[in-house]
Amino acid sequence: MDWIHELIFLSDAGRVALLGLGFVLVALVAMVAEGRRGKRARIDRVGCMPWMTIFVFAAVIGGGLLATAVPALLQG
Repeated sequence: MDWIHELIFLSDAGRVALLGLGFVLVALVAMVAEGRRGKRARIDRVGCMPWMTIFVFAAVIGGGLLATAVPALLQG
C-alpha cells in the first residue's frame, strides 16, 4: 500500500513521466498491431485503424513528455 501513497504525492515531473510512459506504451501497442496487419494472409482486406499514425503521434508525444520530465527527476 506504500506505492499508493507515493503515487498520490508524486511530483509534477513524476506525473509527466508516467503520462509519457503511457504514451510510449500506446505507441508500442500500435507498432505491434501495424506489424500484425502487415503479415496477414489477405493483404487486400484493409483495416480501419490508422496504426502508423497512432504510433507516430503517441511516440512523439511520449518522447517529448519523457524528455521534459527526466531532467527534473534526475535533479531530485
